[in-house]
Amino acid sequence: MELPPWVKEDNAMISQKLREYLDSHAVKYHTERHAPTVDAARTAQAAHVPGREFAKTVIIRNNGRLSMAVLPSTDVVHVEQLKKALGSEDLDLADESELSSAFPDCELGAMPPFGNLYDMEVFVSDHLRNDEHIVFNAGAHDEVMRMSYRDYDRLVNPTVLHF
Repeated sequence: MELPPWVKEDNAMISQKLREYLDSHAVKYHTERHAPTVDAARTAQAAHVPGREFAKTVIIRNNGRLSMAVLPSTDVVHVEQLKKALGSEDLDLADESELSSAFPDCELGAMPPFGNLYDMEVFVSDHLRNDEHIVFNAGAHDEVMRMSYRDYDRLVNPTVLHF
């Protein structure tokens, strides 16, 4: 399978910013390498994680400001539903150029769900709160991170929504 041009094949590691943040807060986490993947569903499969338990990060533009929506890989961001839940007048998906500049330490499409590290508000799907752990891309398309949802919630303090 041919990988998109934004997927690096140089054995990229997880975001150093994320690793340092978690280590400075004495958070336990586990990383696992896998063959590079092109989307969240395939990443969940490669990491042997049910899709509903794998968190994908979608960057949105909410009233002109980048924000982060975090949801199970099996779900889709329903822009109108999210717009209504946020009471937003202007909400759409961010484009690739915005992602590249907002996440210089991450491969495009592999952003970790830690908007607080990138000066972004985070909205997390209520579906992810049902699991003890959260598993996600952590900056690269060939490695996932697993940590307790409780620690994630404590460090990120996301707004929980149904969208």
